Amino acid sequence: MERKSLVTFKGNPLTLVGNEVKAGDKAPAFTVLDKDLTPVSLSDFSGKVKIISVTPSLDTPVCNLQATTFNEKAQSLSPDMVIINISMDLPFAIARFCSAEGIDRLRTLSDHKDASFGGSYGVLVKELRLLARSIFVIDRADVIRYTEIVTEMTNEPDYDKALAAASKAAS
Repeated sequence: MERKSLVTFKGNPLTLVGNEVKAGDKAPAFTVLDKDLTPVSLSDFSGKVKIISVTPSLDTPVCNLQATTFNEKAQSLSPDMVIINISMDLPFAIARFCSAEGIDRLRTLSDHKDASFGGSYGVLVKELRLLARSIFVIDRADVIRYTEIVTEMTNEPDYDKALAAASKAAS
């Protein structure tokens, strides 16, 4: 499925590939790669409230800011909550980024191999083979409780709304 003009990059409309997911939907399964190339799936976070922060590439200023902001916010979360960043960056680049930026609380994962996450959550950008900047909050029962697809990919997401949705899902 393709959805046109939901997001732009520097004002240019793009096409999102995959099914749209909405609050109330069962979270689709996905498999991505950890920094050491180990497969990681949604079920690895079973029983936790999950904030999935999606970035096009950690090597850009806004993505860097999004990752470092969520890394900072993760320090004050309860142990039954996790913040995950998924991008199309290679696992080796993700490892280098985390080391350079001191990312130690944000779980950073790569969708580069199969675009499993991007396709399942409808945020794979056809023209760029990157992921659209977005946020998904998934409760302990793997039900989506909040979604945000940032309409202009060079803008930041609404951190406060995502964190509030996660807190509500945890209570």
